[in-house]
Amino acid sequence: MFDWIQFFSDWLVFQIIGMTSNSKLGSALNFFVYDTLKILILLFIISFLMGIVNAYFPIDRIKNFLSRNKLFGLEYLLASLFGAVTPFCSCSSVPLFIGFVKGGIPLGVTFSFLITSPLVNEVAVAIFLGMFGLKTTLIYILTGILLGVISGMILGRLNLEHLLTDWVKQIWEKSESESEIFLLENKPFLDRIPEIFRESVGIVKNVVLYVLLGIAIGAGIHGYIPNGFFEDWIGNSNWYSVPLAVVLGVPMYANATGIIPVIQVFVEKGIPIGTSLAFMMAVVGLSLPEATLLKKVMSLRLILIFFGVVSICIVLSGYLFNLILI
Repeated sequence: MFDWIQFFSDWLVFQIIGMTSNSKLGSALNFFVYDTLKILILLFIISFLMGIVNAYFPIDRIKNFLSRNKLFGLEYLLASLFGAVTPFCSCSSVPLFIGFVKGGIPLGVTFSFLITSPLVNEVAVAIFLGMFGLKTTLIYILTGILLGVISGMILGRLNLEHLLTDWVKQIWEKSESESEIFLLENKPFLDRIPEIFRESVGIVKNVVLYVLLGIAIGAGIHGYIPNGFFEDWIGNSNWYSVPLAVVLGVPMYANATGIIPVIQVFVEKGIPIGTSLAFMMAVVGLSLPEATLLKKVMSLRLILIFFGVVSICIVLSGYLFNLILI
């Protein structure tokens, strides 16, 4: 879907600007151009689609059903499974997260999607299967989905909606009023498109600075931090290796497809697989660029709570992997 963006980024950076693909600055700039275009396009498309959903479907009823009915965790599982089939990295998942929040989906359920989406996708699973075998791959898939379910349930029980930003609350109020207006006016679909389009453009404008800042951080990490930088820190079996791997992984930024080959090198060099996978989960599931993007919709306190809960779950998963995959 985004091959043309990569082609354009390569053309712009390496041919028009004249940078080399093996230079740190060239690699960082190429990463910046590609991710900026991809995320802004994703954000617009998803905002536009959610605008259509808000206009035609009873979002309030869906929200109330998920909030009030006892589904025994099914809503969190469904969100995690949806995240598992969407091939997004942590930053690319943020636009869809904003769309969920805009639609009024419960925050804990939305978190389940945000956590699982970058961890598990079909491309990463295929690569994982080829490198680590069926048993490890199945355990990883199950762990990624359960991580989203459990973390989402914990975050949902904390009732953190009041820690969302005023911008999100204004969108909720606006979406509800506009949905009622659309239904009352009974406008044909084509007549509604201009308003939905303007609203989607407005959402992109409101978050574009956060997108640029977050991707700039990710591009710098991508271009200037070598892959072997962390091996000396987590290459032992001490009790603190797993939490240290998570702490060191959070500042990194990469998708699962890009980081799996690095994890294979870690394992080949003797780093325990649980420690390696904890590092991978922290890299793809949590990142400083993601935190920067989320700042538009979450307060700093909510971001810290989100990162803290997910980090604890990742650490526990790492210990579990080390126990069962010796």
